[in-house]
Amino acid sequence: MNRVPTIALVGDPSPAVTAHRAIPVALALAADAERVMVQWRWYPTAALHEPARQLADSAALWVVPGSPYANLDGVLGAIRWARESRRPTLGSCGGFQHLLIEFARSCAGIRDADHAETNPSGADLVVAPLSCSLVEKTGEVSFAPGSVIRSIYGRDAAVEGYHCNYGLNPAYRVRLESAGLRFPSQDGSGDVRSAELAPAIHPLFIGTLFQSERAALRGEIPPLARALVRAATGVFP
Repeated sequence: MNRVPTIALVGDPSPAVTAHRAIPVALALAADAERVMVQWRWYPTAALHEPARQLADSAALWVVPGSPYANLDGVLGAIRWARESRRPTLGSCGGFQHLLIEFARSCAGIRDADHAETNPSGADLVVAPLSCSLVEKTGEVSFAPGSVIRSIYGRDAAVEGYHCNYGLNPAYRVRLESAGLRFPSQDGSGDVRSAELAPAIHPLFIGTLFQSERAALRGEIPPLARALVRAATGVFP
């Protein structure tokens, strides 16, 4: 009998977090639309002591919003495992921020890459405060031609919601790009709103500062959730 693929949800689940309520709905809508079976399992970060072993049976990873996480090392270990094992990976909001940190430390030579929210005196704050808060804000995001996220959405732009105060520190953009990370989404001011790896490097590795999963609470199928479900079942965008 074929085993139903499991999508690991890494984060500290709370009913008070809108995205945490939305993500299971988003995955269910996406699976129904694709006519496939998937399941998902929450992995609270405090329990992630050996991510590579604990997540080994997972077909895909979603690093969910809700930072600061209880266990930073567990989250970064989960992202590293997914990146190195080429598991389909999605990070939204806090997940996006920590994809940046893990990539900076492991791939871009920025060993002290850190997050201003949890270590404001850090030497290399790859994730820094936004110039303007995006807590409960909505705005248009444009997608670069030829990018993975553009192919997933099937259009040049989308209107998405946020709940965040931190994002990419632009001072580190060139170093991350030189290591292979791409930044294919921006808002009207030109600020980075997503990151991805090229398909030649990783079959699906995307982080977004916005929370596309919120659309599921309106009955809409989030394109990124659908792409993750497809990838978890072996169909890549």
